[in-house]
Amino acid sequence: MEEQFILRVPPSIAECIERLLSENPSTSEDVSLDLSFTDDGRTGTFCIGNDKFPASLLDLPGIVESYKTYDDTVLIKTADIGQIIMVREEGEPAPEGIEYRHGLTPPMRDARRRRFRREPDLNPELVQRVEKDLLNIMSGGTVEKPDFANGERRKIAQVPATKPDVIPTETVKDGEPERSDSDDSMEHEN
Repeated sequence: MEEQFILRVPPSIAECIERLLSENPSTSEDVSLDLSFTDDGRTGTFCIGNDKFPASLLDLPGIVESYKTYDDTVLIKTADIGQIIMVREEGEPAPEGIEYRHGLTPPMRDARRRRFRREPDLNPELVQRVEKDLLNIMSGGTVEKPDFANGERRKIAQVPATKPDVIPTETVKDGEPERSDSDDSMEHEN
């Protein structure tokens, strides 16, 4: 797979990049593009000619797949993109944290909070006790007795009743069993 990244720049910088890329290469030798990062790998500088802009490397809330095509009919996956380089104007504040809260498109606005399940708060002692009980059960033992001294109670799991092998059919007025659309389609196939 190829190495790819998403570069998001303000409109004024985008116009400069577009102009630079559309010019004849012989006239644009004095103007160069450069991107360098500091030792932390998250903050850096984006340079266009003599102009320097602050940049940040941020994680996206989800993976973005990149595709390309050679014949406008078959798509070929080229990369999984999980980070974005955000270039900003000199006076703009740096984004907080290492994760970009919003995805690339408007429906992904504040995606982490709106679309993904929150991690549950688990008590480590409870997890260890359940793990110990599972290991005892798997080795042929039983679950330890509940500790009522601490005021804790465990529910005893009830075994569900077995279902009968014969499924009763519902009848309609004429005494025939009720039929679904899938039953009718099976008759036409035979």
